[in-house]
Amino acid sequence: MNASDYYGLEELRRACSGFVQSCINVDTVCALLSSAEKYIQYKCTKSLVQKVLEFVDEHGNEVLNLGSFTLLPQHVVRLILVRDELQADEFTKFQAALMWSKKFCDANPLTPLKDVISNFLEYIQFHKIPANVLMREVHPLGVVPYSIIMNALAYQADPASVDPGKLSPNSSRVRRARQSHGRSMSVQSSLDPYGSNTTLSSSGSSGEAVSAPHSK
Repeated sequence: MNASDYYGLEELRRACSGFVQSCINVDTVCALLSSAEKYIQYKCTKSLVQKVLEFVDEHGNEVLNLGSFTLLPQHVVRLILVRDELQADEFTKFQAALMWSKKFCDANPLTPLKDVISNFLEYIQFHKIPANVLMREVHPLGVVPYSIIMNALAYQADPASVDPGKLSPNSSRVRRARQSHGRSMSVQSSLDPYGSNTTLSSSGSSGEAVSAPHSK
């Protein structure tokens, strides 16, 4: 597809693009995003990435529960979790972040799980997770700061009692990014286990470039 674009073979490019887009489904979406890393400098790849991300948005809960989701580079996981268009509940987003973080720690046993997952917490709206789920499924894991759990519970009891900026780490910064009118959204990571220096971009997505905090 990229070769046909490079050599100006428009008819072949359209045929290749149509075929690849027809292959986007739950079973292939993560593999396509991972493969796109190698060719993101090409215009055709950027267009394909946009289509793949739109598919992810529409099938959020399914995609986040895939085992192959843990194989995505960290900055791509962030790119997905931060999207306003993502149709996934907050607990599923948390579970996906936890699953990815555990996979990373399996490959890097000296890195604490709490440090890895902290890179994703700002993209999860914990106050939208039911209180019983927070206390039974999230809090016992010990990876989410107690203050976030308490603020989420307090907000559910009385929204006026909690400053929205305290609901998650750097939530105000993420909110500003989501409310901006930029034409692209990209997320880079220093914890990328694949060592990629490439940033996936989603042209046409709401939001601006977001640089998540690095674990220490």
